[in-house]
Amino acid sequence: MRGPGPAAGPQHRDPLPVTDSSETPKRRPQQRKQVLLRLDPSVYEALSRWAGDELRSANAQIEFLLRKALADAGRLPRDAGPLPRRGRPPVSEP
Repeated sequence: MRGPGPAAGPQHRDPLPVTDSSETPKRRPQQRKQVLLRLDPSVYEALSRWAGDELRSANAQIEFLLRKALADAGRLPRDAGPLPRRGRPPVSEP
């Protein structure tokens, strides 16, 4: 019989920036939210195939569909930025 496992380590979170109180706070670009999503495996497979047909990742396909559903329902926030461009950045002319 085994004993209890090792104690859990410290939680890793984003460190808070340390600033001088005389500095005016600078706006950081808004970070994208991470969400855990549980899907039925067959639903995920269908979504993954659909995403591949449209040359998107499954994550990008989910965001695309959510934004479309929000827009169709008239609930897409006006300040929602455009979908981020995926893939390799364009080659700049020398």
